[in-house]
Amino acid sequence: MIKVSSDKKWQGALYSLVLVIVIWQALSWLLKLPIIPSPFAVLINIIQIFAAKMEIHLLYSLGRIMGGIALSILLGVPLGFLMGYFNRVDKVLSPLVYFTYPVPKIALLPIIMLLFGLGEASKLIMIVLIIIFQIIITSRDAVKGIPQEIFRSLQSLGASRLQVFKEVIIPASLADVLTATRLALGTAVSILFFTETFGTQYGMGYFIMDAWMRVNYLDMYAGIVILSLMGFCLFTVIDITERHISSWR
Repeated sequence: MIKVSSDKKWQGALYSLVLVIVIWQALSWLLKLPIIPSPFAVLINIIQIFAAKMEIHLLYSLGRIMGGIALSILLGVPLGFLMGYFNRVDKVLSPLVYFTYPVPKIALLPIIMLLFGLGEASKLIMIVLIIIFQIIITSRDAVKGIPQEIFRSLQSLGASRLQVFKEVIIPASLADVLTATRLALGTAVSILFFTETFGTQYGMGYFIMDAWMRVNYLDMYAGIVILSLMGFCLFTVIDITERHISSWR
């Protein structure tokens, strides 16, 4: 069953890719503008410049986004589990989370940069701010969704709180956490692009904007394609991880 579902998902991704290429090529033919080169010209350009010009930027962007995801999970999951398991913790922290979650995170960028500078710290913090709230809320709700009878049964058998977390809460909630991470990832990549236009010379955001400033549209589109592929690969990794750790679902 999992294999069939996976095959359909890959077929859908392939059809979408073909559709995008067809529309892109049609626009290139119809408009005949330098600002819309053909997808095949962009692909050839990627092959020619990737190792020499783009690889370092991709590695920086990938490191930032993966670091942000890791920090968000390490901080957000335990906090969400505590809020879901202990009502007192939930009553104290939930109002704070609900108050700060709707704030547009991009509006905080000037403050973050003033406090933490233009280096890597501000970029990681912005990514964490995008992802962590969904992880906290999802982790909390996943724990609250576990039937209380399970907790009472384990407690009657003498299980410690650590055993409850290890044997029940973590296995039952991890798939939901990965789903929340996947949902937040698209926004996180957008924020990463924006932050990489400030105070850095490396990253796909810098590469794309630099190509735009140089009126090098082939490089600009090459950067957009590589950034999109990076996001797609991260989505795929999360999907594969989710299937392996929660095959029982």
